[in-house]
Amino acid sequence: MDDDYLEAVLDLVAEIPPGRAMTYGGIAEVLRDRLGRGGPRLVGQVMARAGGGVPWWRVVNAAGEPPAHYRADAVARLRDEGCPLTGEGAAARVAVRRALWWPGDA
Repeated sequence: MDDDYLEAVLDLVAEIPPGRAMTYGGIAEVLRDRLGRGGPRLVGQVMARAGGGVPWWRVVNAAGEPPAHYRADAVARLRDEGCPLTGEGAAARVAVRRALWWPGDA
């Protein structure tokens, strides 16, 4: 992974507004359009290695699930921001269709 891609992922994640979310695949799609490379797994690697300084809890998988090891913290932060969630407790996840954010959205 190169520094340009790493910075592009972190910059995009930093733009996600409170109460909204993006998927790893969505981030990869935006960056493929901008940079011509990358995929969801690479986005996940960037977030795992360097995502602590950005709102990492706003990045979820396609099913709306935050990172497994940080799920309780992520769900609490999302709930505090007013992000649409489904389920309760350990089964809580982002309601992706309602919470999805895309660059350029109002």
